[in-house]
Amino acid sequence: MYPAFRHIARLVRIVRTLFAHDALFPLELLHSVPTVGWLARRLSRPRRAGRPGQKLAAALQDLGPTFIKLGQALSTRPDLLGEEVARDLSFLQDRLPPFPSAEAVATVEAELGQPITALFAEFDPEPIAAASIAQVHFAVTEDGRPVAVKILRPGIEAAFARDLDLFLWLARLMERFDRGLRRLRPVDVVRTFAASVRSEMDLRLEAAAASELAENFAGDLWFRVPQVDWRRTGMRVLTLERVEGIPIDERERLIAAGHDIRAIQTHAASAFFAQVFRDGFFHADMHAGNVFVAPDGALVAIDFGIMGRLDRRTRDYLADMLIGFVTRDYELVAEVHFRAGYVPAGHSLMAFAQAVRSIGEPILERPLNEISIGRLLAHLFRVTEQFDMQTQPQLLLLQKTLLMAEGIGRRLDPTVNMWTLARPLVETWLRENRGPEARVRRLAEDAVVALERLPRLADALEAAAAHIAEDRVRLRIREEGLMARFWPIWFVIAVLAVTALIAG
Repeated sequence: MYPAFRHIARLVRIVRTLFAHDALFPLELLHSVPTVGWLARRLSRPRRAGRPGQKLAAALQDLGPTFIKLGQALSTRPDLLGEEVARDLSFLQDRLPPFPSAEAVATVEAELGQPITALFAEFDPEPIAAASIAQVHFAVTEDGRPVAVKILRPGIEAAFARDLDLFLWLARLMERFDRGLRRLRPVDVVRTFAASVRSEMDLRLEAAAASELAENFAGDLWFRVPQVDWRRTGMRVLTLERVEGIPIDERERLIAAGHDIRAIQTHAASAFFAQVFRDGFFHADMHAGNVFVAPDGALVAIDFGIMGRLDRRTRDYLADMLIGFVTRDYELVAEVHFRAGYVPAGHSLMAFAQAVRSIGEPILERPLNEISIGRLLAHLFRVTEQFDMQTQPQLLLLQKTLLMAEGIGRRLDPTVNMWTLARPLVETWLRENRGPEARVRRLAEDAVVALERLPRLADALEAAAAHIAEDRVRLRIREEGLMARFWPIWFVIAVLAVTALIAG
């Protein structure tokens, strides 16, 4: 079947599910196809109780694993669906019924090439947790070490590949035909989402992420990462040291166990700041179920399938931006956006600074314990449409993780701001990395790197000149298929087909 027809058939099923849950409102984002928005509004009927975001979350849950992950990603994008919808999607639970233990054992044996009895002295057939991509079983190695074994769902790769192909097709069409959506860079967003999901489906990559994070915190007394059992780890199986502790958001249990809540908050804030700014490599799924408090008070993280990276330049821009907000130097915040290329140069810097002030003042005027950097970034992304600011995919995971981390801190003690607890570490990092001496050192380092690149640049220029002389001017016209050229018509046909099916 021609790919576009296959995608349209899939879209019909998706739209039917959205209709059944009274959750067609996202189709109204397709401004370039007014007919679709009109049909979505006409077909929407208040058949179910609840807010729009709750209905959309239920529909995505029914659509399966990829859509659950998509909903979680959309929860970081209040600029797309609104803050209330994004907040409702943040509660979307990544839980599915477990697959049979016989299939789990078969996967382990096929992946690791040994019978389960040769790998583990004990293997619990009942999973301790089951999510969209994998489920986890407890086991004990032959030398008596308690471990947790994460096993991919059978057939999950094919299911995700099919859905991600559809998402990318839609994103390309949106960029081509809807200028209003183009600045949101839907193709880049889908590619970032796809890369994140694909990395979750190769458990060797998750093992490597856990190993790297452990190295970054080697010797740290208050933040730990479970040890990877590489002998019992493969593409579809990951074995980690079993974690003993109390989930970080269970305040009453923590107090009963004798833990100091303020110390836990301080350790969490310091660990998160170190991951983002010191290392540029951070746990990007830091919800309460993925962080435990060990008996000695240390924090222990699990589930390293979603990790974020920020290069040094982005970290510097982010630090300067936050300094500008905290000091209410909104012109500095605007300058950072222009310097980073986030806002096109043709716009007025002072007008953008005024828009930034409209974001910062309402948030910074709140009591210290209510100030949220994650919320500040969310508002910043929402107000930038008038300045043609493109979405920065590398910051999406950071914004999501900021909100998660701040939420955990508030559940532990709503009277305390996590950034205040991390202040000594923040000040040290800023002094060493953004102070005058650090800037001079960076300039010197950049100059050395530039000098080292000169010979390669000269070779590249020579090769380019030779290529131009050989080819002269050659215009390549990319052929556009009829399906891609007239996609709005086909999309309307799909929605009309759904309407006919429902009416029938």
